[in-house]
Amino acid sequence: LGQEIRRLTGKRGVDVVFEHVGGTTWEKLIPTIAPGGRLVTCGATAGHDAKVDIRYLFSKTIAILGAFMGCKADLLEAVRAMGEGKLRPVVDRTLPLAECAQAHRLIEDRAQFGKIVLLP
Repeated sequence: LGQEIRRLTGKRGVDVVFEHVGGTTWEKLIPTIAPGGRLVTCGATAGHDAKVDIRYLFSKTIAILGAFMGCKADLLEAVRAMGEGKLRPVVDRTLPLAECAQAHRLIEDRAQFGKIVLLP
């Protein structure tokens, strides 16, 4: 994951990580954040304990923000940004709805990078 992010960003890293898995993903994601960047966390499906080397946080001036749900204004702003092409999801692949079981296997095995979209 980290190597792919570094490749896509020219080794710069990303400004914001929206993290909703928790657990061991923090160790992999924090090094991909650019100096001055932010990690926004809103879930813990893979565990609630996250290991972080805090020296990396302060040396790169990285902020960690917790988010729970959101308000309607934030949702509308995100929808507007998506409509304007400013916010785009990373899509790993699209599959026909008939291959829903395969999509679940890919997610469970963490074999995707980004979203899997099921098409009717």
